[in-house]
Amino acid sequence: MNSVIDNSLVGLALLGSAGYALLSLGPRSLRRRLLAALSRVTVSLGLRRTAQRLAAASAGKAHRACGGCDSCGSEQSPTTEGPSRIKEPVGTSAADVRVPVAKIGRRA
Repeated sequence: MNSVIDNSLVGLALLGSAGYALLSLGPRSLRRRLLAALSRVTVSLGLRRTAQRLAAASAGKAHRACGGCDSCGSEQSPTTEGPSRIKEPVGTSAADVRVPVAKIGRRA
């Protein structure tokens, strides 16, 4: 009997690991569809609050560098024009650090 329980636990752990890998590495549309299906299942079980959270997670879109909005890096950074501001070349942002070449020394 213990071997049956042990084998079942190992099987569940492997199944959970494979499911996690599929959700983490798989396509984002699969994740949204699975969350929507889980939302419908939890409604039928009477878990309304959990179903609402799952529905909100499935409806939401990923943001920024993860590929959700397809506009990463295309926005221009805000620049302030003024007498103390040096005009930046095209392709640089305000977050870039500019170090003069004369200040760069050799490493010891």
